[in-house]
Amino acid sequence: MPYESTTPPHPHRWAALAVLLLAEAMNLLDATIMTVAAPVIRADLGGSDAAIQWFSAAYTLPFAVFLITGGRLGDIVGRRRVFRAGMAAFTLASLACSLAPSTAALIAVRAVQGAAAALIVPQTIGMIRALFDGRELARAMGSIGPVMGLAAVTGPALGGLLTHADLFGSTWRAVFLVNVPLGAAVLLACPLLREDRAARRPRPDVTGTALAVLGTGLVVYPLVQAGALGWPGWCWALLAVGGALLAGFALHQRWRGRYGRSPLVEPSLFRDRGFPAALIASVLFFAAVNGLMLVIAVQLHVGPHSDVLAAGFTLLPWSVAMALSSWTAGAWLVPRYGARVMTAGLLALLAGTVAAAVVYATGRPDSYPWPLLPALAVAGLGQGLYAVPFFTTALHHVRPHETGSAAGLLNAVQQLGGTLGVALLGSVFFHTTTSGAPASAGARNAFCVAAGLVLATAVATAFMRPRQQRSSPQAGPVPGHARTAQHSSHG
Repeated sequence: MPYESTTPPHPHRWAALAVLLLAEAMNLLDATIMTVAAPVIRADLGGSDAAIQWFSAAYTLPFAVFLITGGRLGDIVGRRRVFRAGMAAFTLASLACSLAPSTAALIAVRAVQGAAAALIVPQTIGMIRALFDGRELARAMGSIGPVMGLAAVTGPALGGLLTHADLFGSTWRAVFLVNVPLGAAVLLACPLLREDRAARRPRPDVTGTALAVLGTGLVVYPLVQAGALGWPGWCWALLAVGGALLAGFALHQRWRGRYGRSPLVEPSLFRDRGFPAALIASVLFFAAVNGLMLVIAVQLHVGPHSDVLAAGFTLLPWSVAMALSSWTAGAWLVPRYGARVMTAGLLALLAGTVAAAVVYATGRPDSYPWPLLPALAVAGLGQGLYAVPFFTTALHHVRPHETGSAAGLLNAVQQLGGTLGVALLGSVFFHTTTSGAPASAGARNAFCVAAGLVLATAVATAFMRPRQQRSSPQAGPVPGHARTAQHSSHG
């Protein structure tokens, strides 16, 4: 018999859902808008080539490393309270970004934005579950995917439009100012939300958080900086130290779990190879797709000197194809073919990536690459086909008490993969162009590296399911609140 809540329905639950969806869409838009605005910002504020990468990485890195901690804070002090604090910080940081006088100031405030987003996003699923029950809960959860898909599609084009429109002389600053009225509206509507917290409050893991932050920071920083510097020795040293700290984080989590001290990550998730393989596949996959979007925008700015509006609409075929294939996969393909849809998605993504590399290799460096558009559409098709069954398969064998930790960790690793992709592929692009080669050659090399990442994703994906499950066409059901982890596959 299904569980029926004895709590009376919240009278404003649908309006509250709209508030939560707006908050999530704002966080996704803030990542995708920056993709096309970054070259214009660097041209205005100055700075090295690495600054373009840091405009994105400074947001996604703290978002990734504080995401699970943000979820824990909601369990401890209340999800509505943490959500409201995060939204206030995000709105103020957006205003500060729009007023940033220098590259260094903008990067610093972007980091605050990312940390604030890590407070907001983990609370939404918990609060939706506190607002709805039964069939209404399924409807509410099902609304997340389409809203996030719409945000993913409109993000690059909106970034191009806002920057190109130069409203009141704001140029690129409008991409941050748009968050201010939206954030204020969400804050004013917070009383519609129902407070919710975990019945059994975990203790915060300060040491684990510090190890995760330092480890990932020391891995990402040299990846961003090394492209223009030719990989000096200190970059390798920082990578080694960062890797050691992340290994220490893993050991620390196992120790806390053994002694019942509420680790950030449930150690039991690593009892077999399926979930660790999913984490590796997530890092590789989102490194490829997120890094490529930055390379496309920068190449258009540096090579044929296209304006920001052209860069935004160049990414539109990718975004539209990704949204359509995600819907098709979720509604038709995955229920019929299950995890095998991931293979088709990777093949399409690889084909689009290789085709784009050929376009860059054969086209004129100073002209707009029109044949790139269908290649990007094929890549977007592959992204959507892979992302939907990926999250279903990754969470299929997760036990109920592990679901929250698993979904949070997958989201965090996804953001980390995007950060690493921006760092790695951006460094490949800038290292090529600073040696005197045209921007198209840098993009070609970055797409070739991304093709290698897609192939490595295929290898990791092959280990996601136990051997006895590989012949089954169905990926199996997934808990409703974990299924929504796929919503930010474009972010």
